[in-house]
Amino acid sequence: MKFFTYLVGIGAVVLLGACTSIHAPLATVPAVDLERYYGTWYEIARLPNRFQAMCVSDTRATYRPDGNAVKVVNQCRTASGKIEQADGIAKVVAGSQGARLRVSFFRPFYGDYWILDLDPDYRWVLVGEPGRHYAWILAREPKLDAATLEALLARAAALGFDRQAFIRTPQASAAR
Repeated sequence: MKFFTYLVGIGAVVLLGACTSIHAPLATVPAVDLERYYGTWYEIARLPNRFQAMCVSDTRATYRPDGNAVKVVNQCRTASGKIEQADGIAKVVAGSQGARLRVSFFRPFYGDYWILDLDPDYRWVLVGEPGRHYAWILAREPKLDAATLEALLARAAALGFDRQAFIRTPQASAAR
């Protein structure tokens, strides 16, 4: 009986240890004016993910109002040159002042879209989620200056994201 109690105790410690996070809670910006956020954003860099695995360049997202929600249209170019598009919907998390959204491209499944850093003039943004598996650096223009990109990568690292894992997204219109 003592051995069984010992095993249950060890199991409880292991389970509780698995529930703790090595990261502090992820903070967002205090508020986002969605009217200013609407429009097109170009992906400058991202953490690799399975749902964008086919995207090799020209990735962008467009946001616009859709009743009480936000219409999301993501586009990218594949290696064959084809443009892929995904249409989704986002809902603002209550009490987040627009800084936290729940986005779905495959209803009823939603994912976190948290605005972690945002230029006061809405020229660039760092987006992520609390598990730190997904993150994007977006900008209003297809190119972002090196100093700003470096600062955003440093900010992502300070928040617990894997800075070295970010990949840059080529934008054909940035080369012009």
